[in-house]
This record gives sequence, C-alpha cells and structure tokens, in this order.
Amino acid sequence: MYKYKPALSFEFFPARTDQGAQGLMKTVRDLAALDPVYMTVTFGAGGGGREGTLETLKALQSVTDVPLGSHLTYICLTKAELSAYLETLWAGGVKHIVALRGDMPKDQADVKWPLDPDLNYYQYTSDFVEGIRAQHPFEISVGAYPEKHPDAPSLESDIEALKKKCDAGATRAITQFFFNNDSYYRFLDKVRAAGISTPVVPGILPVYDFKGMLKFAKNCHAHVPPWVHEKFDGLDGRPEEALKIAEGLLTAQCRDLMDHDVPHFHFYTMNKPELPLKVCKTLGF
Repeated sequence: MYKYKPALSFEFFPARTDQGAQGLMKTVRDLAALDPVYMTVTFGAGGGGREGTLETLKALQSVTDVPLGSHLTYICLTKAELSAYLETLWAGGVKHIVALRGDMPKDQADVKWPLDPDLNYYQYTSDFVEGIRAQHPFEISVGAYPEKHPDAPSLESDIEALKKKCDAGATRAITQFFFNNDSYYRFLDKVRAAGISTPVVPGILPVYDFKGMLKFAKNCHAHVPPWVHEKFDGLDGRPEEALKIAEGLLTAQCRDLMDHDVPHFHFYTMNKPELPLKVCKTLGF
C-alpha cells in the first residue's frame, strides 16, 4: 500500500452516436467515483467539431460535479473565433482550457502552420496561452512531449517552447502518452534543468485494442517500444487475454510512477472506464 494517492484526471472525446453518448455518460459516472481533480473533452482538427465538444461538456455537467475542461486548438481559427468560444465556455462554467496548436484538417494536411505571420491568428501556443490568460483567469494546461514533438528540430528546442508556454501563464503541462517511464523521468530532469517549475503530468494510455492503439500512436507520433509489441504478440482474436495483458501493463506503469512519487496521473480513457478502475483498485486508491 502506498503512502499517498496521486491526483487523477481523465480525458474523453465527443461520442459520435447516441449509444456512444450513453456509454460515455456511464464512463464519466464510474470514473467520477475515483474523485478526479478534473476531466477534459477533446476538440476536432482545424477547429472542427466545436459544437460536439460543447454538447459533450454540457452533458457531462448533468452527470458530474467534477470540474471540466475543454481542449481548444488555435490552428485555422481566428483570434475572434477563439475569443467567442472562450466566452461561451466561461459563461457555461467551464474554466479550464487545454491549449494546443492542433492539427490541420485532413484536406490541408500538407500545409504547414503558420501560413504567414497574420495578426488575426495565433502563431504559437505561447501566444495563445497569453491570449487566454488575458481574457479570463482560466486554468490552462498545455502539451509536453517526452519523446519530442514531431515538428520540433530537437528535444532541447521543444523544451524551450514548453518554457515559453509556461512563462506565458500555463498552469500545468500534460504529456503525450508514453510506455517507457524512463523517457518521462529523463524529460522531467531536463525540464527542471531548464528552469521550468510548472507541474508536468504524465499522460497514460490504457490499451483496449492493440492494433487501434498502434494507429493512434502513429497519428500522435508516440513511440511504442518493441517490448510492448511482444506482450501483445499472438493475441489477435483473444480479447480477454489481451485485456489482462493491458491491465498488467497499466498497473506496472502506474506502480513505477508511484515509486517515483509522481503526484498526478492523467488518463487518456478512450471513453472506457474498465482499466483505470481496475488499476486504481489494485493500487489502493
């Protein structure tokens, strides 16, 4: 038994069907029993899906009192559009923003941002954080990348960008998911050496579908080590065994983080409660 319980937070995405929405509400109720410090809802590429995010946040407010946060990406959205969305969130009681650059829409995937310095658009996430902070006293989370953001020329330059985001007023950073905890510990050492004192929360991904996770990791440019592949090797068509492996993997990762006194875990839930619930019970919180 551990001497402390880490703070917990959970990420969800808007459901695409009525059945999915009903399942999400159950997931939220189940995970709310773990007393998380907040829950967040994702946002579509290129600013798409804003209504879906707002509808999901409103639905979640009807089933939980846990503080909610909205992901918000600035790519392809004007400052005026972002400001209006922030006002809607604030008025609706959502006072936490996960501020991200975001991805270009699929039909513009080959276009690099920023297109051209333009006062109507934010060019960098640090600028966006400043804009959010100037509008209302939002809680602001930003992204961090232990294995380097794919667009960054080096890990050092990536950490410089993180420092700018933190200096601009970020409350915390949440990392891209990872399976090798050592990459997180090394990253944290470098972040602290760079003079960043802002909390850096590990993002943790339960594996419900190994092949689906590989596609997700590819899209996110997250590294999946060979030893993770080996654990799921030969388990196609054997979902119960694969889920057991996933539970063991998640338990071991969280246990190691607790052995290193990591104070906060952020779960990318995939809108499912089972694995976080099991692991938290196993670890005694």
